[in-house]
Amino acid sequence: MTVTFDPGLLASFVPAGPVPLGLRIVVQDFLVDEAELLDSRRFDEWLAQFTDDTEYRVPVRITRRLGNPDVVDDIFHFDENKASLGLRVRRLGTNVAWAEDPPSFTRRFVTNVKVAWGERDNEFAVRSYLLLYRSRGDRGTHDLLSGERQDLLRLEDDRLRIARRRVVLDQATLGTKNLAIFL
Repeated sequence: MTVTFDPGLLASFVPAGPVPLGLRIVVQDFLVDEAELLDSRRFDEWLAQFTDDTEYRVPVRITRRLGNPDVVDDIFHFDENKASLGLRVRRLGTNVAWAEDPPSFTRRFVTNVKVAWGERDNEFAVRSYLLLYRSRGDRGTHDLLSGERQDLLRLEDDRLRIARRRVVLDQATLGTKNLAIFL
């Protein structure tokens, strides 16, 4: 599933002020389609949504007293680039991906999408909330992860692509036994 972008839609707007509704809808559709790719385990198509210079980070959140930062940007659950994401995608297609055998059933809910102009004319700064439901096996156990995603989307070859993703999870302690899924 590829969201194509009509370059004429962008050409008629100057990157200042609020992003017009039509562009916001295109970005929101892109994020919903991305969630569908992940939930249906179409990882190769999902990986194609990233730029070659992408950064994909999930920093660790810790519990601290008021007035101190609670997100540590030096320690990560994930600190990936496109090559390392590609290795993870390829590994999921083998019989050595024990953390995902049997595969998880997932459902991603992307909400509260805010779109702003990026620093370049072909970029958008996007903030969204993610709620991820995950179940594995027949024991009836599940994980529920929530957080905020901060994306930089870039228009390349008339397609939106993810250039940067930072996911700040709401949990300081993750209750999941493994985190072998993508956020």
